[in-house]
Amino acid sequence: MSNNQHKQCELCQRQIEKLTVHHLVPRQNTKRKKQDPGMTVNICSGCHRQIHALFDNKFLARELNSLEKLRNDPQMKKFLAWVSKQDPNKRIAVHH
Repeated sequence: MSNNQHKQCELCQRQIEKLTVHHLVPRQNTKRKKQDPGMTVNICSGCHRQIHALFDNKFLARELNSLEKLRNDPQMKKFLAWVSKQDPNKRIAVHH
């Protein structure tokens, strides 16, 4: 077994060396109220940056607070169809 452990992005399904943690309900919505930050998903930085480029935290907390909802959002669906074909070792440019 090699030291190059790749993990799968829970959104785009690509095998990526490093994943980031995305809070399904943004922390800014839970921290002030001293609430549990809730569920997280492990996603690549390209998907993570795209989510935050497209949606503000209030919308994410209210409308896209699950992996399924994120996957099924029309804007994210389009991005995921495209990014899933991209080289996982290249930095992904996000589109607003």
